[in-house]
Amino acid sequence: MASEMEFSVFLKGLQRIVGEQNVVYHSDDLLVFEYDGSIDRRVPEAVVFPSNTREVSEVISLAYSVGIPVVGRGTGTGLSGGSVAPPGGIQIAFPRMNNILEVDTDNQIALVEPGVINLHLDTRVRKDNLRYAPDPSSQKACSLGGNIAENSGGPHCLAYGTTTNHVLGMEVVLEDGSIVNLGSLARETIGYDLRGVFTGSEGTFGIATKIAVRLLPVPEAVRTFLGIFPNVESACTAVSAIIEHGIVPAALEMIDALTIQAVQNVSDAGYPDDAGAVLLIELEGLNDEIIEIGHEVEAALWDTGATQVRTAEAAEERQKLWAGRNGALGALGSVAPNYFLVDGVVPRTQLARVLGEVTKISNKYDIPIANVFHAGDGNLHPCLLFDERQAGMLERVMEAGTAVLQVCVDAGGTLTGEHGVGLEKKEQMPLVYSDEDMAAMVMVRDAFAPNNTLNPGKIFPDGVKSIPQSQPTFPGMPA
Repeated sequence: MASEMEFSVFLKGLQRIVGEQNVVYHSDDLLVFEYDGSIDRRVPEAVVFPSNTREVSEVISLAYSVGIPVVGRGTGTGLSGGSVAPPGGIQIAFPRMNNILEVDTDNQIALVEPGVINLHLDTRVRKDNLRYAPDPSSQKACSLGGNIAENSGGPHCLAYGTTTNHVLGMEVVLEDGSIVNLGSLARETIGYDLRGVFTGSEGTFGIATKIAVRLLPVPEAVRTFLGIFPNVESACTAVSAIIEHGIVPAALEMIDALTIQAVQNVSDAGYPDDAGAVLLIELEGLNDEIIEIGHEVEAALWDTGATQVRTAEAAEERQKLWAGRNGALGALGSVAPNYFLVDGVVPRTQLARVLGEVTKISNKYDIPIANVFHAGDGNLHPCLLFDERQAGMLERVMEAGTAVLQVCVDAGGTLTGEHGVGLEKKEQMPLVYSDEDMAAMVMVRDAFAPNNTLNPGKIFPDGVKSIPQSQPTFPGMPA
């Protein structure tokens, strides 16, 4: 940490770059930037609001020259502590870089700045009968820059893929302030796929300042089904039945009984109070195709024990069915003031068993756990509900969360599907990766940011080092 005098000089340098009014450093003003959607928090030393790539480059270059770490911050909706400031570090935030720079309808491409809100882009391009497919549950608030950092998913990523499948290229500022371009505006590009490597790097490689994304045509027809089940087990059986029919829905979401109760506490989403689980299935495509597949989906729901099946085609009806799912996380505030959202992934065939183990963990630690998740790709979101004002509760919740992740890994899954590792799961990385695995990842990070001044302390357990260049890295390789 720089001395008070040195930091004062540094602040003046930041103000010269972006303007005095665009640097926040008073302690009271910084409190709102100390956390994201996770339970981790730390107050940054300052927050800077640049307006263009040049200013981002100059800010990062200045911080690099004096050894002050930097983290990019979108809108703070992340769920793994990814935008929480490192010790002695500053944040670069992007509310001033929120422009949709170009929409090329002929080539179905949009060029945007990192502060553009996900839903704003989708709303804009729908005027041209196009769409931006990745739709995190925080779609109304999350920014494209943050989506890039975490490789965000969402309900409709079952069919269309996560953020990385929709990013063509980007302009990036590296840790020394240099500006590079990764990928291109073409659908395919030669050389290493550095665009793909960068997406999901959680801000440790660089900060994107312009992003080119691909757009998709709006489907001719959309139909949404709501299947109501007596328990989670029968709902899980329905998930497998639908997939086994060779059907890949645009979205396939599950909500359990505790979440249903929370949703119904705050608004009437139309879910029966005694439902053990509900499934939301959305089909998209040509009208005739949707009608045919829809019959198969409906039959699969009834055959696996649904007590009720509802369908909706009109946009307003579909939005009503989705309202409970989209508002579920906020509704859980009616049950407890705090939540810890775990983001494990398991094979679809293991869903029922893993959820049973999650229930056992809930009972063991006496912590309510609500489940609302992307059932189609096995991306679980057990949400541990608690009150951080209770002595020792935070530690107990963290221990229970680790137990949930262990269950996911033991089932052949992994630690995260879309929220990232960040601070939240870095100590659990050894559950999945060996020291050699993580050391190789660190070497990739070091190729982009050798001084590790961009979002340091994230992803890897403390103490993980890269493999020495002289050390053999494969069995049988001569020393």
